[in-house]
Amino acid sequence: MTDVNRRSVLKVALGGAGLAAFPTAALAQGAAPAAAASHRGPDLVGVGDTSITLEFDDRLRSRVALKGVDITRFDAGEALLLGDRTIDEFAYGGHRTRRTRHPRHGAGVGVTLWGESATGVRKTVELTSFRRLTGMIVMKVTYTNGTGSPLAVTGWRSGAHELLESPAGFYTFSGTTYEDRRDWVQPVTDGFVQRNSLGMDASDYGGGTPVASVWRPGAGLSVGHVEPVARMLRLPVRRTSGGASIAVEGDTPVTLGPGRRLTTDTTFLTALPGDHFVPLQRYRDYMGDVGLRAPETPGPALEPMWCAWGYERDFTVEQVVATLPKVREVGLKWAVLDDGWQTNEGDWRLDPRKFPRGAADMRAFTRRIRDAGLRPRLWWAPLAADPGSDLYENRSDMLLLDREGNKQRVSWWDAWTLCPAYQPTVDYFVGQVKEFIGDWGYEGLKIDGQHLNAVTPCYNPAHGHARPEESTEGLARFWEAVYEAAHEANRDAVVELCPCGTAFAFHNLPYVDQYPSSDPLSSYQVRTKGKTMKALMGRGSSYSGDHVELSDGGDDFASSYGVGAVLSTKFTYPAGPDDAIVLTPEREALWRRWLDLYEQNMLTTGEYRGELYDIGFDKPEAHAVAKGGALHYAFYAQRWDGTVELRGLGRGRYRLTDPFTGTPLGTVDARHNTVELAFERFQLVVAEPVG
Repeated sequence: MTDVNRRSVLKVALGGAGLAAFPTAALAQGAAPAAAASHRGPDLVGVGDTSITLEFDDRLRSRVALKGVDITRFDAGEALLLGDRTIDEFAYGGHRTRRTRHPRHGAGVGVTLWGESATGVRKTVELTSFRRLTGMIVMKVTYTNGTGSPLAVTGWRSGAHELLESPAGFYTFSGTTYEDRRDWVQPVTDGFVQRNSLGMDASDYGGGTPVASVWRPGAGLSVGHVEPVARMLRLPVRRTSGGASIAVEGDTPVTLGPGRRLTTDTTFLTALPGDHFVPLQRYRDYMGDVGLRAPETPGPALEPMWCAWGYERDFTVEQVVATLPKVREVGLKWAVLDDGWQTNEGDWRLDPRKFPRGAADMRAFTRRIRDAGLRPRLWWAPLAADPGSDLYENRSDMLLLDREGNKQRVSWWDAWTLCPAYQPTVDYFVGQVKEFIGDWGYEGLKIDGQHLNAVTPCYNPAHGHARPEESTEGLARFWEAVYEAAHEANRDAVVELCPCGTAFAFHNLPYVDQYPSSDPLSSYQVRTKGKTMKALMGRGSSYSGDHVELSDGGDDFASSYGVGAVLSTKFTYPAGPDDAIVLTPEREALWRRWLDLYEQNMLTTGEYRGELYDIGFDKPEAHAVAKGGALHYAFYAQRWDGTVELRGLGRGRYRLTDPFTGTPLGTVDARHNTVELAFERFQLVVAEPVG
């Protein structure tokens, strides 16, 4: 084993005073801007900033500290997997430190460490910490086979740590997709295990945002990858006897010959207080630096919408047109024609029973929507072909095929998935977009379907893929082509992507103007998805709460409003197939009240302050949006009677009002920032500066 006591020990810190590398003695004297625990031993080398420190011992195991307090033990953070054998212990061989300046990320410090296992495998760990990305360390690991024999590698693991036990327990966020459409934010209960694969959970459910978090009160760990294209990795989280564990895992098998190298995807680790919101912001900032960011939101994407899906597939044009005046009266701005206008998924020809004159009737229909003072939007589900469609029968070359040549089913429509990385597929659907917007007169698209979030690797020989994963990585480029076609036809067009029930795939984000809560199963999902998407999309972005009829009680506009989401409904009037969503006089009064409040405050254009409250541990559940000097708070609980804290207040006093009822609630300031509230379901509070 290397005698690390004889080597020069180094810690690296990023702080407000500037970049520097400091010997341990200097840290002990307080010269470094980063906090460090006083008991740090001499056998360590580390990298970090004013929030996170990642230290390595003489076996290249690592420990995470948050603001100088250890939140993990020394764990085998990086490992090479060989079936039932794991190589995770490496004798320290040396390290070097360098200052760095990335053209987009800015100033940073890098540390490279290396060591060798007893069997002769060399591990090289490259770590980088950037000043503007506080709490985040970016990592890449290379394994070199020095054993003299081939190694049957089954995978690798990075960022593997166990967040130490907490009496309060843990919460977790996963940006990966499950077919059962489970909550993105959950408590980590005894026995909790979640695999969190970025691959396919089913033939048409998969992908997501490559970030997972686990946190306790005051401290959390997050991991993920920062590759510019989608990767099919895993981000497992599990409850352990000593806390809660998290990691990034890759499982592509490869035979690593003597002297050959395997380099992992570029991953990251964050240590930050609070829930998953700030880690997602760090991820968003990093990816934005390399060009992957939400587009500037067009104004129409912030306008509330009505969708004709309340009439379901068997709607008549007359039903929809007759509802339009009421849609406008209530205060809505969009009218969305949903599923049922087409002959099938694939050909996307107009149903002659509803549009007997074809395109002429559709153009007349969109004119009637605009004449009613509304914007027309069209539902569409590309990348699928129904059995019996002309597309399926005549262009089977577009199909996505697995390794055995099997087609991939889209379960909801009983259709087959098409390959998004095959240029004829792209051209076919781009042509449809141009027709919908350029010819028919639609001003937006509601693109729908769980199969649109991610696809499996494609082995169709007709496509000439260099690698099967080109389909997975090429999906974002498909959306880029769709997005550009829509905005070329109408620069103010709104592209809404609703990958039903999936965890939204971040790499598709640059080509989406609006993301809805995507068939939420509860109001809690509306709010937690909202917090997540606000972190990923940024200020002024368009997140829609989806149809309010999917919320608790079918009328919970408060959950959308409180997180700064666009309001949406699918009511029918004066009748419809489901009495529960008919707009009765009582519902109409409530709908108008919420839409008036939405229009008055437009919280969608404010700054969602997700860092102020912990979605898991703060009770009642709380959200805040800053807008024009005021703070708009929203609290949620089945029933609450007690004190709440109004965080984020600036200088001076604030007048408190319930904007939903107009009731005054007193005054507060930053030092005296609590108020007594008693409510059921929700309570809104606006804090406005006095004077």
